[in-house]
Amino acid sequence: MAVALPLIASVLPFALLWGTLAQQAGLSALETGLMSGLVFAGSAQFVATGIWTTPPAVATLVLAVFIVNLRHVLMGAALAPAIRSWGGWRSHLALFFMADEVWALALQRRAQRGLTPGFYFSVGFVFYLCWVASTQLGYRAGSWIPDPAAYGFDFAFAAVFLCLVRSFYVSWRSLLPWVASAAAASLSYSFIEGVWYILLGGLAGALVGLLLPPPRPAHPETVL
Repeated sequence: MAVALPLIASVLPFALLWGTLAQQAGLSALETGLMSGLVFAGSAQFVATGIWTTPPAVATLVLAVFIVNLRHVLMGAALAPAIRSWGGWRSHLALFFMADEVWALALQRRAQRGLTPGFYFSVGFVFYLCWVASTQLGYRAGSWIPDPAAYGFDFAFAAVFLCLVRSFYVSWRSLLPWVASAAAASLSYSFIEGVWYILLGGLAGALVGLLLPPPRPAHPETVL
């Protein structure tokens, strides 16, 4: 789908980078493929690779990935009204494909013309295949690119996601959750060890959005 092309363009360098790091961390090609296919969460995979040991410290890995992926609770709550009517198995499968980019594009689509299972799963499946294939390619290229971050590959994900988030801008009110989230994440990153800044930034943005009063209608009806 044409609408998924920007996501594919962003996932390629991001996945290549993780595949390279996985190879340098000592994971096998099979382990790399299984992690990409079963976990399917780029940020969690980066965290897991960063603390990978041989043999792996399973409890530490599970806790770190759990903390990083807690943001999916908030993401799922935002997506739930759009997928609840799809039925049990399709709703659960939709949560598996709920990568950050897919989630943002789904919310954008819902706001513009409504979200259908066909659109969501086609985008999610294409993104999934590109992620798994690209991480394998990155694994094979690990010995060719000793420091992928030196080429700016690690910024591709952030750049595309910022463009997606920009589409949610409506008025100055919509900026307040972003500011709160950025401030909380920055402070947490500076003063709290670990990856808590991901969860705390998301919670701060959600809390501010919850406390904001609903916007007034553009043309309020006059009650006589």
